[in-house]
Amino acid sequence: MILIGSVSLSLLWLILLVAFLVIEIITLGLTTIWFAGGALVAAIASMIGAPWPIQVILFFVVSLALLFATRPVAVKYFNKDRVKTNVEGMIGKQGIIISTVDNLQGIGQVNVDGMEWSARANEDNMQYPAGTVVIVTGVQGVKLIVKEKQEEV
Repeated sequence: MILIGSVSLSLLWLILLVAFLVIEIITLGLTTIWFAGGALVAAIASMIGAPWPIQVILFFVVSLALLFATRPVAVKYFNKDRVKTNVEGMIGKQGIIISTVDNLQGIGQVNVDGMEWSARANEDNMQYPAGTVVIVTGVQGVKLIVKEKQEEV
């Protein structure tokens, strides 16, 4: 359905603007704020008499421009105080193998910060016997991916 008349289109853009702002307030996740900016520009264009194809183009161009220009900066500043989860914080930590790690057999456990985790070697052909000091290089499901800590020279 195509709405006819600048009042109807202006109202549509304003309704979209409010909807995007409400979604943004509810989610607090920087999900629709850019589209709210696009809807605002399209509403202004409608109020000054721009044809509806121009309004739609302005909506998409402004929304995408805001998204690509500001999202990386916004994410960087809004997520700076984010606390890593337990698993994310494990990467780079040192641990000790408490049960032989063997990817072929699918076995192995490591103790990191006093907690026992299932572990796998970061290379398929590696085995680490109990007592080996390792560094956590990643997480795969509920298993820590480890590699042997190299002696510092």
